[in-house]
Amino acid sequence: MSRKVIALLFLLTFTFPTLGHATSSYVFPIVGCKVTYAPVHHDYPATDVLTKAGCKFVAVTSGVVDEVRRVDQWSGKTNLPQDRGGLWVSIIGDDGVRYYGSHLKKVEVGIEPGVRVNAGDLLGLVGATGDARGTAPHVHFGISWPTAADIWWVRRGMLYPWKYLDAWKVGKDLSPAKSVAVVHAKVGDVPPLPKK
Repeated sequence: MSRKVIALLFLLTFTFPTLGHATSSYVFPIVGCKVTYAPVHHDYPATDVLTKAGCKFVAVTSGVVDEVRRVDQWSGKTNLPQDRGGLWVSIIGDDGVRYYGSHLKKVEVGIEPGVRVNAGDLLGLVGATGDARGTAPHVHFGISWPTAADIWWVRRGMLYPWKYLDAWKVGKDLSPAKSVAVVHAKVGDVPPLPKK
């Protein structure tokens, strides 16, 4: 083989990402702090990741910011379920999955719908906003498929995330995309509004 062919093969191999794996890296959503979380949630599929207030909440994978709530609209008098998350961010990963983190103390400046983020980019800081006021600081973490903005019951979580969190915590690259697709196919784009 000529040196030119070898050089070209070298450039093609190390310049371009391998197809099918280029955008499939995942990281744990909290960095720099100790966390605890359980494999269950009270009445729908999600996980509360408990840690100290002010810890960094980051994008678990590369994608685009979907929705942002910078004003805590929750009131104990009305307890509207669509407002319970307080301050929150959701992103649509390059894998087609929506990742949602709520009860934040702060949403990072520049995090707006349509903004491109990479795995590990700072989205906000852990807090206790919304109906988490007065509780231990944590991030409510939900996994679902993209929907219209007013479909809050899908956004908050449709697939238990704990096995993915466990994998990401130890550096494993585990995608929830297939499992989300199975649930999505089973319940449809907009499952019935929950009673709670």
